[in-house]
Amino acid sequence: MNAISPAPAQRAFPLWVPRRVLVTPSALAQPHGAAAVERAAALGAEVVRLKADRLSGLPDTYRDAKTTMAVVMASPSRRRPQPIPPSADWRFDLAEGCPAHCQYCYLAGSLAGPPIIRAYANIEDILAELPPLLGQGSVTSANAARAGEGTTFEASCYTDPLGIEHITGSLDRAIRFFGALELPAGQEAQLRFTTKFDAVEPLLALPHERRTRIRFSVNAAGAERFEGGAPRMPRRLAAMRKMALAGYRIGLTVAPIIPVPDWREQYDRLLADAAEALADIPDPDLTVELITHRFTPGSREVLQGWYPGSSLDMEEASRTRKLTKFGSTKWVFPRHTMAELRAALEDAVTRRLPAARVLYWT
Repeated sequence: MNAISPAPAQRAFPLWVPRRVLVTPSALAQPHGAAAVERAAALGAEVVRLKADRLSGLPDTYRDAKTTMAVVMASPSRRRPQPIPPSADWRFDLAEGCPAHCQYCYLAGSLAGPPIIRAYANIEDILAELPPLLGQGSVTSANAARAGEGTTFEASCYTDPLGIEHITGSLDRAIRFFGALELPAGQEAQLRFTTKFDAVEPLLALPHERRTRIRFSVNAAGAERFEGGAPRMPRRLAAMRKMALAGYRIGLTVAPIIPVPDWREQYDRLLADAAEALADIPDPDLTVELITHRFTPGSREVLQGWYPGSSLDMEEASRTRKLTKFGSTKWVFPRHTMAELRAALEDAVTRRLPAARVLYWT
């Protein structure tokens, strides 16, 4: 039997370094928060120790906000896990905000205020909220087709945790926590997170016990131009291979799906490249999530302020209006476009990644 070859070496993608780190007194008193501040300072960030636990001195401009991190305490409401269908049973937050510069950024319509990164110092309080929820939920816990995943906990709803892991260390702690969980008989649990980044080396040797699924956010070549500040697809797929070789469960988040020129060929090529990266790996337990591009009136306004020269099509005239479950408006592709995209992407997954499970289309 041939040995599995390692991923080819590449020059490292530069790690994100904040220009300023704001830290509250309570966050600095937490060992996890103090360690994050120390790591940021070692990378050259200016550390501003605030006099009170209320954030102050927040930047006004997008550029300054995207180079600012705040190390703060997660409030009781922020620590409380929330349902997050169709991805997972529960969502919990290690941080909010992202260092990348994606012109379609979903956080633009989700988080208020300047787009700084807020990293939470009281991680032990956050993780302590999770075990009581084992066996509960409405996505994997109650779905026979996904029951093998156990109770699932999503950690990347409002951040890309790998993009800031070299400062926060929060993924390390969460992966170890899930690996060490003492589960009742018949129960299983899974930590899930999505990333566009490739700095996976510190995670490879962690005792994850196959209870963490890392999903790589990938896209067609023609859509990459909308994803500034993140590694290109070959780097992400190489990182995916490394994590699969380390025994992690793997996922592909194909998002946001956009009908760029030659989109059928481009998405087929993407999935072929993913198949090649995983070809000789025995059991990556591969899942695929297929997510089309959409926007809200609020996110469109914010994004056009952040990226005034973007060529990303967000014209309402070319979309169909739908209502969210909360009654607000979102703009999606017309029905015929959605049908074409779905048929082509699902066919490509079946051909290129026949062992993969498609979890949902949206």
